[in-house]
Amino acid sequence: MSDYYRYRSIIVFVTFCLFKALLGVLLFPDRINTMNSSRTSHLVITLSCPDKPGIVHAVSEFIVNLEGNIVDSQQYDDPENDIFFMRVEIHTPHTVDKVRTSFKPLAKDYSMNWEIDVVGRRLRTIIMVSKEGHCLADLLYRSKSVHLPIDVVAVVGNHPDLATIAQFYDAPFLCIPVTKATKDDAEKQLLNLIDAEKVELVVLARYMQILSEKVCQKLHGRVINIHHSFLPSFKGARPYRQAHERGVKLIGATAHYVTADLDEGPIIAQEVTRVSHRDTIASMVEKGQDVERLVLAQAVAWHSEHRVILNGTRTVVFE
Repeated sequence: MSDYYRYRSIIVFVTFCLFKALLGVLLFPDRINTMNSSRTSHLVITLSCPDKPGIVHAVSEFIVNLEGNIVDSQQYDDPENDIFFMRVEIHTPHTVDKVRTSFKPLAKDYSMNWEIDVVGRRLRTIIMVSKEGHCLADLLYRSKSVHLPIDVVAVVGNHPDLATIAQFYDAPFLCIPVTKATKDDAEKQLLNLIDAEKVELVVLARYMQILSEKVCQKLHGRVINIHHSFLPSFKGARPYRQAHERGVKLIGATAHYVTADLDEGPIIAQEVTRVSHRDTIASMVEKGQDVERLVLAQAVAWHSEHRVILNGTRTVVFE
């Protein structure tokens, strides 16, 4: 075949391909949207507001106007307090900043408390500890290996005991001792660190200190604690000894938001495990620690995935 015919064949083939692609754009535009789906934003919208007709319709219309597609949606209407809650995940070609700006008028019209974020974005997190390392090790492992969406910017301990665990997972460790005389200064250091590192979440992973009312108010809805009993039972010191003395057959753990009222914050997650008359206090502690790991990790995951919305002294959790 001469060069002329060879080049002519190439030109005809390329022209045919271009024509076919153009025809596909004109006749099947949805296919182009699908091809470009990897360039869309995957966002989550959470909101609560006084209940009234038309909220779901208004939010759905807003999403449609943003060329968005709803991929998951959950709603709850609290009939006692007449409050509406919603969590919706969307795909949209617009950025999260664009969506936030566009959402403000709608949120104002319905008096919404709301957040919009990127699905899977890792929250900047501080983990606070004392001497027990089981919850710390579990959270650090999950953040590195099981896609728990948190970025641990620091581990803060009031004792140096758990520095080696933090170092093993390449997490910076800061020891801030706390005594009655130094408590105010210690909390100032903590708040300065939170501001400097733009921390979004604080996790008390068996941190054996009580946060002041000032800190609780400043970090409202951003501090999660794990309590080594199934609240509201067996508060205070030695809960496993209390449970053992009462001969209980179930022990558990509770993860909750921290408030100025000790161990009274809104509950996020709870779990129990069975024990029997054969269990000693030591074996109950061992079983309890397993439950603590699970419940704290679950609460942190739900919070980081924007599945938890505060409802006064309670929470709405969209699982």
